[in-house]
Amino acid sequence: MNTMRYKTYAARVDYDADDRIFVGHLAGIRDVIGFHGTTVDELEAAFHEAVNDYLAMCETLGQAPNKPASGKMMLRVPPDVHASAALAAELSGMSLNQWAASVMKAAAHG
Repeated sequence: MNTMRYKTYAARVDYDADDRIFVGHLAGIRDVIGFHGTTVDELEAAFHEAVNDYLAMCETLGQAPNKPASGKMMLRVPPDVHASAALAAELSGMSLNQWAASVMKAAAHG
């Protein structure tokens, strides 16, 4: 999977072999925003245009645009996983939130 970033938005990019184009969709928001291009330069320009058009449309409609992730999340895990994570955090000298954030960051970028 390939990704692109612009402003605070990220997009997932795939190649459509039937139409021979790159197709992208904004990720991490509820609204469905897509774009496409036949070259990387076209795709990047279409991505920027899609984000800018989305933000302008939201402003015109008086709506707040969807923003990717607030930074607050609630997870439900089995008690043994919770206990193991709490122990790992304590042994690393971090709070459970700090530890979980570092583990998730490493997993997401790894």
